[in-house]
Amino acid sequence: MNYKGKTWKYGDNIDTDKIIPARYLNTSDPVELAKHCLEDEDTTFAGKVGKGDILIAGENFGSGSSREHAPIAIKACGVSLVIAKSFARIFFRNSINIALPVIEDARIVNETETGDIIEADFDKGYVKNITKNKEYKIHPLPEMMKNIMSKGGLMEYAKDFINL
Repeated sequence: MNYKGKTWKYGDNIDTDKIIPARYLNTSDPVELAKHCLEDEDTTFAGKVGKGDILIAGENFGSGSSREHAPIAIKACGVSLVIAKSFARIFFRNSINIALPVIEDARIVNETETGDIIEADFDKGYVKNITKNKEYKIHPLPEMMKNIMSKGGLMEYAKDFINL
């Protein structure tokens, strides 16, 4: 799994209501959710983020409700990877379940600014800030999580174990 994109950096405690405001939860359509991604944190985000871009955040990213709408909105608006100092555990797992890659690493967050170009390679275990010419070793995802991601999410992964 290899990702490369422009970064968009936000601060601490970006909860699920900031990622996708509750007023838009009357739909689970990814395209519609994407239009409102991070709207209550940055009204321009959904209109400026590009396909493959990388979201950088501080502590406690994705706290709040356990709904999957938040990582779905992020993935649907084009974000290929989220790197944060720390994640709410349910958000982290929901992201894996929908095949949105996440990395928890404060060093990367502290040394990255909006607009930097980042490359991440999960198989080789590194993240490189191309703009600043800095490389970081990352811990690989556990094998089961890698398998879920490679299948495109938990539902596709589970089909290997059940008769449908």
